[in-house]
Amino acid sequence: MDELRNVEYLPEPNDRSIVSAIDPAVVGHQDGYRSQVTGWAPRIAMPMVRHRRRFPIGNAVALAVLISVGMFLWQSQLLVIQLPLPDSEWAYDATNIREMQEDGLTGDGIRVCMVDTGLDAEHEAFAGSDIVFHDLVGNSATPKEYGAIAHGTLMAGILVADAHQLGAAPNVTLGMVAALSDDGMGENTGDESVVGDAIRWCQFQFQADIISLSLGGAPSMSMDREGNSASATRQATDSGIYVIAAAGNDGGVDDDGDVSSPGNVPRAISVGAVTKDGTVWENSSRGSQTLANGDQRQSPHLKPEVVAPGHQIISTGQSGTWYSSSGTSDSTVFVTGALSLILEANPHLRASVQENGNCIDAVKQALADSSQPLLDGKVHDDRWGYGSLDTIAWAEEVGKITSCG
Repeated sequence: MDELRNVEYLPEPNDRSIVSAIDPAVVGHQDGYRSQVTGWAPRIAMPMVRHRRRFPIGNAVALAVLISVGMFLWQSQLLVIQLPLPDSEWAYDATNIREMQEDGLTGDGIRVCMVDTGLDAEHEAFAGSDIVFHDLVGNSATPKEYGAIAHGTLMAGILVADAHQLGAAPNVTLGMVAALSDDGMGENTGDESVVGDAIRWCQFQFQADIISLSLGGAPSMSMDREGNSASATRQATDSGIYVIAAAGNDGGVDDDGDVSSPGNVPRAISVGAVTKDGTVWENSSRGSQTLANGDQRQSPHLKPEVVAPGHQIISTGQSGTWYSSSGTSDSTVFVTGALSLILEANPHLRASVQENGNCIDAVKQALADSSQPLLDGKVHDDRWGYGSLDTIAWAEEVGKITSCG
């Protein structure tokens, strides 16, 4: 066919027998043309065994009696012992999300759209959730999880779970677009063009207030035009829709020197990860303050903007399970949840037909002013941004915004 004469064929990274037709006019087309969930190492959350101190040998007889009685009750089904599952309450407390919830804020009326691997809506934690599902992987009319160990389900649970552990904003209306899937080798990946289409669905069909992207790809400095997901993100943010995106998980010696795309779009909020002790997670990506054209980024759009809990986070898994995962994927959802509560309290800052992105600039300035620096006296750092997420302080700064003009 004539229209295919000038294309190049690029082998898929995980199956060299499959090729994709590529327009060679796109300089650097071979780099970063796929998106993936932004790093994680999920483990099933096992019940917590509480260890007790050693007892004197003299108590052995009494212990034997107790064991005998306990075995009798167990066999008679008169006694059932359930060990508690671990949770991530520390993460909700450290970000002051729980304190915001104590004021009655739940995300009610806010529309949040996630682009991920779908979700398992049969999990008990989603029983009362308002979920709108859109499938760009298959053609399912009902929610479906396409990911390796249910990445989308994990992310949704951090936001809207209402069993065992309360999500950050359980009463939002959640749009979930399945755009990534298991590639057959245990990785969740998807075409950049599909991710871009998913972001546009969030904007135009779902009419999201916030788009949460726990995914990313490596931007190519050699490309003469941005990828589809970055273009869609720019379109959304310029229309006043907040986009929260993962910074990436290539920190340390493998760091490529910039946050993942589309989190590198100026008005997007790029999120790094911290551990329970408040230090930057070792794999959280470093940001670059130089744009592809050589210009310098301007505050409050320095990358990443903020860090939030992203290490060993407990959340919902497939088939009613609970899993632990680590990554800037997780930390992204905590910022999404915090912003959901803030927009519920300040509905005038949501996107409108007159919006041109100025409110995003104001809210991001409030985020920069309210985040807690990890080093005294330093305004911004390439690893931890303006600082750690503090939802209460962010809300107080946002409350000072009288006009976005």
